[in-house]
Order: sequence, then C-alpha cells, then structure tokens
Amino acid sequence: MRQSIVHWFKFASPQSFYPLAGRMIPWFWAAAAIFGISGLWISFFVAPTDAQQGEGYRIIFVHVPASWMSMFIYLVMAFWAGLGLALNTRVSGMMAQALAPTGALMAALSLWTGALWGKPMWGAWWVWDARLTSELILFFLYLGFMALQAAIDDPRRADKAGAILALVGVVNIPIIYFSVKWWNTLHQGSTINLTKAPSMAQTMLWGMMLMALAFWMYSIAVALMRVRAIILERERHTEWVKHAVE
Repeated sequence: MRQSIVHWFKFASPQSFYPLAGRMIPWFWAAAAIFGISGLWISFFVAPTDAQQGEGYRIIFVHVPASWMSMFIYLVMAFWAGLGLALNTRVSGMMAQALAPTGALMAALSLWTGALWGKPMWGAWWVWDARLTSELILFFLYLGFMALQAAIDDPRRADKAGAILALVGVVNIPIIYFSVKWWNTLHQGSTINLTKAPSMAQTMLWGMMLMALAFWMYSIAVALMRVRAIILERERHTEWVKHAVE
C-alpha cells in the first residue's frame, strides 16, 4: 500500500506528470468524439419531441451537461488548488490553472444556452432567477481566478492567491444546485435525481448522459493539453524541458 502511494505521488513532479498527461490525451479525445457523436445522434435524431416544449427542448442536451460540468470543474479546480496550498505540490497549482478556462467556457455555454432556452419558454432572454444569477456568479469566479493569477508574476504566489479565492468560491456550488429548492424560481427543478426515477423518456436520458460524458472527456483532454503547456512555460529553464522540446 505504501509503495503504491509513493508510486502515484511521484506524478506530483512536473517532470513525471508531463509524459503521463501526453499519453492520456489521445484516449480522452477519442472518448470525447465517440460519446459526442453518439450523444448528438440520440439527442437530435432519436429522442422524441417533447409534448410541451416541442423541438426547442433539445437545447437541454447541451445546456444541462454544460451546467453540470461548470460546477464539477470548479470543485475539481478548488480541490487541486487546495491540495497545492496544503502540500505545496507544483503540479496541483498548474492543474487548477489549466482547469479554469474550461470551467469558464462551460459556465458561459450554460448561460448562453440557458438564454436561448429561456426566450421561448419564459418570454425573456434573461431573468434574475436564483439559479441563473448564481451561475453568473460562478462565471465571474472563474474569470476572477484567472485574472488574479495573471496579475501576479510569481507563479507560486499566484497559485496560493488563486487557491484562497477558489476555496472561498466553493460555497456558491451548493447555492446553484439547491437554488430551485430553496427559493421560488422560474427555473425548473432537477430532471435527474439520485433518489427518484428520471422524469424523462429513456432515450432522452441516454442522450443527456452521453453528452455529459462527452463534455467530461473533452474537459479532461483540454485540461491535460493546457497543463502540459503550463509545465513547459514554468519549467522552461530546467534541463529536462530543454530535452523534451528538442
């Protein structure tokens, strides 16, 4: 057990993590493509038309996975940031930095598709609904994290400052998730609940799950590509990087 822990802990070193990330990237891109093509096919060509919302409901196959990933990526980013703050591991801060842009993209996509969905359903592009507003705050947290890190020249200090902001911002995640239960909002409740049967057709559920997996695989692939670029940038003066880029 101890040897296994030591074996995995060695990947906390940028020199060890860099080639590992490179080997994993093609597999995650392949998985993203397979899940994405399958999910899009089921979502837009197999799943039935919704009785109340018509064909317009199909935007949920992008909106819902993007919303899920925007919250999940933030939790993972905060985990890596907190790990780096606690253990002072260099790769942890780099992973947090690599995840932030993808999380911001997912939050922006969630807000954009939500507006497209809200216009025909609510008659307005935007309402100051509790869930929408807390999702907007999440988007600003991502932007704030990236801006704070970019404003500090020393990467170690930037990682620590970003970690504090990321950890404080975690409180917004349960607010987003439970907002439809805590307040009387326009946003519909959760379609998928761990304690109840899904309130949608089986094909709709399969389409949403496959799209969520596609978004997940994409996020991992992009984050690994980005962290490799960050490693090369931060470690550019080391001997192993000079050999790696030759």
